[in-house]
Amino acid sequence: MGLRLRLRLPHKSSPRSPSYLLLCVLALSFFSFTALLLYKVDDFIAQTKTLAGHNLEPTPWHIFPRKSFSAATKHSQAYRILQCSYFSCPYKAVVQPKSLHSESGSGRQTHQPQCPDFFRWIHRDLEPWAKTGVTKEHVKRAKANAAFRVVILSGKLYVDLYYACVQSRMMFTIWGILQLLTKYPGMVPDVDMMFDCMDKPIINQTEYQSFPVPLFRYCTNEAHLDIPFPDWSFWGWSETNLRPWEEEFGDIKQGSRRRSWYNKQPRAYWKGNPDVVSPIRLELMKCNHSRLWGAQIMRQDWAEEAKGGFEQSKLSNQCNHRYKIYAEGYAWSVSLKYILSCGSMTLIISPEYEDFFSRGLLPKENYWPISPTDLCRSIKYAVDWGNSNPSEAETIGKRGQGYMESLSMNRVYDYMFHLITEYSKLQKFKPEKPASANEVCAGSLLCIAEQKERELLERSRVVPSLDQPCKLPVEDRNRLEWLIQQKNKTIENVRCMEMTRTQRGSK
Repeated sequence: MGLRLRLRLPHKSSPRSPSYLLLCVLALSFFSFTALLLYKVDDFIAQTKTLAGHNLEPTPWHIFPRKSFSAATKHSQAYRILQCSYFSCPYKAVVQPKSLHSESGSGRQTHQPQCPDFFRWIHRDLEPWAKTGVTKEHVKRAKANAAFRVVILSGKLYVDLYYACVQSRMMFTIWGILQLLTKYPGMVPDVDMMFDCMDKPIINQTEYQSFPVPLFRYCTNEAHLDIPFPDWSFWGWSETNLRPWEEEFGDIKQGSRRRSWYNKQPRAYWKGNPDVVSPIRLELMKCNHSRLWGAQIMRQDWAEEAKGGFEQSKLSNQCNHRYKIYAEGYAWSVSLKYILSCGSMTLIISPEYEDFFSRGLLPKENYWPISPTDLCRSIKYAVDWGNSNPSEAETIGKRGQGYMESLSMNRVYDYMFHLITEYSKLQKFKPEKPASANEVCAGSLLCIAEQKERELLERSRVVPSLDQPCKLPVEDRNRLEWLIQQKNKTIENVRCMEMTRTQRGSK
C-alpha cells in the first residue's frame, strides 16, 4: 500500500517529577524525626526517677538489692512512667497556708485537746537550730546524706529523688505526707525537708557540732541529731503483708482477748529475723529454752512466709504469751508498736535507738526493761517476777496496749503537723521548687504503685478533718530532763533487783 514505515527511536527517559522527590524527602524526614523523637523519649524516661524506684541507685551508705519490677514490655513501662510522673496530677488551685488561730470561720471545731507528753520531744529534736535557724546552706549540706527531698508549697507536694529506698518505704512515707495535706488543707506551712529512709541515724553530734544539718528519718539516739519522723508502716507494709496501723492494731487487740491472762503461756516470746546484722538478736537466739530461761525464741523467714501467704505470721495470732520480747534489728525496728499492742508485758531489751513515740514509754509503767548483758538471765528474772506478781504484770501489759491505742492515726498526723510546723518556723529562707523535683499527688503515686501497694494505700486514705490538731505542749526542758532521770532511775532499780536475786542464787 505504499505505506512508509517510520522507525521510532526510543525517547530518553524523562526525569522524575519534583513532586516524587519531595515525597521521598518528606518520608525520610518523617522517619528520621520519629526515630530521633523515640530516642529522646527513651532517654528522657531512662532519666525519670519514680517513687517506686525506677532509675534510682541504692543509698551508698547502706547498699541493698535493687528492686525488681513486675514483668512488662519496655513500651508499656515507659508509658506508665511518663503518664504517672507528668500527667496524673490535675490542676489544683493554690491554697494559702492558714494558722491555727484563723480557723474560726472554717467549720473546724475550735476545741483543741492536749497532745500527748511525748510531743515535747519535738522541741528537743529541733533545738540544734534554735539559735541559728535553718538556712539554705543547712539544707544543701543535708543532701549529702538524703535519699529524697520534700518541698511543700501552698498545699502542693514536690519531691526530688536522689536514691532508692528499701522496698516501698519511700512510697508509703510520701503517701503519709499527702494524707496530712488532705487532712489539714491549707494548714501545713511551706517547708523544705531532706529525708533519709534507711535505719541507722547518720548525723553524729560530734562530727556535726559546729554546723548541724537537719535530716529527717525514722529513728535517732542521744549521739545523733537525726530528726525522727513517723515510719512508713503506719500506712502499711506491702512486703510483709502489714495493713495500715489502726486496722492492724484493732486485730491485734482482738487477738489478745482470745485468752485470759491466766490462760496465756507463762513464758516470754519472740519471733523475728536474726539475720539483719543484729548482735542482740543473735544473742537472743541462745535464750530459746522454756525451762532454763522461760523463753520461746522463733526465727522468722520472710521469704518462706511470702510463699505461704503470710498465714504463719499474722500478728493477731501472736498474743498467746504473758510476755513478749522486743529486740532491735539492724537499728530500730517497726515491730515495737505491734509487740506492745498485744497487751502482754513487753520486755524491751535496752534499746540504742528511739522512734518518735517510744520516748514516751516508761519502765515498769508500760514495759519491763531487759539488760543486754547477761541477756537470758535478765529475761528469766522478768518472767519469774511476772509469774510471782501476775496482777502487776498484767497491768503493765495493759498499760502498754493502752499507750499504743492512744497513738491513733489522728495523733500520728498531729505529730507530723507540729513537727513540720515547728521546723518551718526555723527556716531563714522562702522554700522553692527544686528544678529537678516533680509534683506528687495521690493520683500520680497510686498510678506508679503496684496492685498490692495500691490496695494498702487506698485503705489509708483520709478526708479533711473538722477537728484541729491537738495542742502542742510548751517547751519545758526541765520536765523532759526530769522524765529522763526518772526513767533511768527505774531501770537502775530493776537492774539492782536482778543483781540481788543473782547474788542470792549463787550462795
